[in-house]
This record gives sequence, structure tokens and C-alpha cells, in this order.
Amino acid sequence: MDLLNVNDRSGQYPRSYYAASAKHLPLMASLQGNISCDVCVIGAGYTGLATALHLAERGYDVVVLEAQRVGFGASGRNGGQLGSGQRLDQGILEKQLGFDMAKKLWELAQESKKLVKDLIAKHEIDCGYGDGVMHAQWRKRNLHHDFSYVEKLNNEYGYGEISALDKNSISEMLGSNVYCGGSFDRGAGHLHPLNFVLGLARACLQAGVRIFEQTKAKGIRHGDPAKIITGNGHVLAKFVAIGTNGYLGDLEQKIASRVMPINNFILATEPLGKEMAKSLIRDNIAVADSRFVVNYFKLSQDYRLLFGGGESYGYKFPLNLQEKPRKPMLEIFPQLRDTKIDFAWGGTLAITMSRMPDFSRLAPNVFSASGYSGHGVGMAVLAGKLLCEVIGGTAERFDLMAKIPGKPFPGGIKMRLPLLILAMSWYSLRDRF
Repeated sequence: MDLLNVNDRSGQYPRSYYAASAKHLPLMASLQGNISCDVCVIGAGYTGLATALHLAERGYDVVVLEAQRVGFGASGRNGGQLGSGQRLDQGILEKQLGFDMAKKLWELAQESKKLVKDLIAKHEIDCGYGDGVMHAQWRKRNLHHDFSYVEKLNNEYGYGEISALDKNSISEMLGSNVYCGGSFDRGAGHLHPLNFVLGLARACLQAGVRIFEQTKAKGIRHGDPAKIITGNGHVLAKFVAIGTNGYLGDLEQKIASRVMPINNFILATEPLGKEMAKSLIRDNIAVADSRFVVNYFKLSQDYRLLFGGGESYGYKFPLNLQEKPRKPMLEIFPQLRDTKIDFAWGGTLAITMSRMPDFSRLAPNVFSASGYSGHGVGMAVLAGKLLCEVIGGTAERFDLMAKIPGKPFPGGIKMRLPLLILAMSWYSLRDRF
């Protein structure tokens, strides 16, 4: 199944709030014929464009191949939350990898947030960036973990931007009584994800990067140079950087065995008006909760509620797509029962067994970064910087990420989806009961 086309029309963005409110770029030409370059980047999302931008600023001749449009995949459809730390919390990383490596991973994640903010400022990207992400806890019995984790980050990692929230504090900030407490991270943030990735693309073009849209990489022949085959030509490149994430397909089997695509869904309500919107979320913050199938939400700049969540089995989007996120939205905000839904869309992200990103050397001159497991706004952008470093001859930080143990999914590529269905069924039941 080709996830590039099964749910979307070729060369078109999904009908999402992001696409409707984006500052679009003109359609760029597809590749016709044969060209050469220093680095060929496959995928024009956060990873690919951040890689291309950093390399171009170092003087490399860079070509980007995008099978659809810039930011077509998860980079232009996600919840827009820029979180602190890695996908796994520091306590788990310490047990798995030791304190020293866990600390280095924390520092990289901190750098990822700074990098996003710096790119927004440097390239004047208008993407509605705001500070603050709340983690909201459903279960009172788990609240002690949230509070102890805040204390851990404060004391052991010197991170004073996060604080604990009791039920009263959350009730003051949100128009919902379902949460028993949680934490608030002032150092995290949120943005309009499609406008951010389009801003990266503009910066790439200004730096001399050649971007080809509607140009699918159909195969990579390893060698020096590598040969990237497309539908109407090929690219000869000294280096290749793969940033396709959930839309990898069968381009590289070694990655596909460790990185699995999954779908998630988001809706946008009609404009609620400032007063109603702020009765739901008092401040300009984003929220993610403790469900395994995470609910995440924020207000748009025109006072809509953007709400993501809901599980799906299989890769084809359901016909009742808006009902997937609407059901948990009404569980949290029942006062929205009669509110019109203006947009609902799905997207494909990628997860790994470890829930940590997969950084791979596939050949001496072919590299990949993917599998951000829902934590990609910061880490995918930082991955681009690390890919630039390893291509430029400084491998230490890329290799640090590549050392994180990553296992193939049991049963290989063919069994990933059946196992996903079993796991999602179990965890969704656990969330309910």
C-alpha cells in the first residue's frame, strides 16, 4: 500500500485547517532528466529541509526530492507541539542507557527547542509560535509520578521551567473537570506546523537549495556517487540523507523493519470567538494528556479549538474521520457538543519499538533519521542539523543518537500492522477502563 496516495490526492495538501490558513509556496517543478549534486535529500519535511538548509549554509550543493508537496506529510499536519526532552522520560532513559547518556539526550532535546526558535527568528517565519505546554493527568493514582518527575527535572537536570499542577490549578486553566492534575512546561511551545515547514522551504530556496516536488525517489543504488532513481530521471549524489519518516514505503528495507507508520487524526472547530475559546483554554498554551492514545489540543490564532486524538486500525483513513477526534474532544469538553466542525484530517507519522528516533548509517555516504514517535517538531529539526554534521565529517552527535538500541518489529514488515492493531486495541481499552 502506497501511503503517499492511499488517503490523499497526488500533488494536493489535505483539506486541513493548516492548509486553509497557510502561506503557500508556488508549486515547484518535478525533476525531468538527470542531475548531480553534493547531497540529495529525500523528503521535504522538517528533517529533510533542516538538513538541506544547514548544508546549503555550509556551501554544499543540495537537491531535495519530494514525492508530493513541501510539508505534505506529518510535518504539515501534526499538533504543532514543541516538547521538552525525548519521547521517553529521563527516568526511563537513565535505566536503559545510564545517567550520562540520558543527560546528553536531554541536552540534545533542549537544543532542538532552541534550534526551532532560532530558525523562526532568523528566517522571520510567521507560524504563530507560543510558549507553554501542559501535561494533563487522567488518573489520580499516577499523579505522584508527574509530581516526582517535575522535581527530578528541577533538581537533577536544572530545568526550572516546569512546575506541578493540582486539580484546582488545571481547572483554572482549562474549561474541563476530567483531569486530576499534571504539569506545566513554560519552556516548551507550539506553532502552526505547516507554516513553519513552508518557512523552512523558503529559507532553503534563498540559500540555493533545489527543491523538486512531485518527484518520488523510487530507488537508491548505493555507491560513490549514489544514484537516486525517480520517475523521469535520476540524481547522482556524493551523499544521501533520507527524511521520509512514515512515508518511506519500500525505499529502504532496513529502515522499514524498525520504523512503522501509524495514523492520527485532528479536527478544527468553527471559530468560537475569543471569550468562548478562552473558557476552554485560558492562556495561549497547548495541552497533551496521559492517555496512551494521546489527546492533544490548543487554540488556533482565530480562536478555533484544534483537537487531535482517536485511534484507527489500518492505514486507510476512516469514512467518519471527524468522529475519531470528536469523541475524545466531547469527553473533555462536553460543552462543545453542538459546535460545528469545519475541518478534520488525518496524517501518517512513524513510531519505533523503543519510541526513540531511529538514526541509521545505511552506507558510508547514505544516512537516515526518522521514527520520532509523535515527538518530531523539535527532534526532526535537530535531526537535520545532525545529518548535516555527519555529512560534513563530524559524526559524534549523530552516532550518539544512532547508539540508542533499536529493535526491528516482531515478525518483520508484514506483521507490523497486525501487531499494531492488537496493541492499539489493548491500550485503547486500558484508556477507557
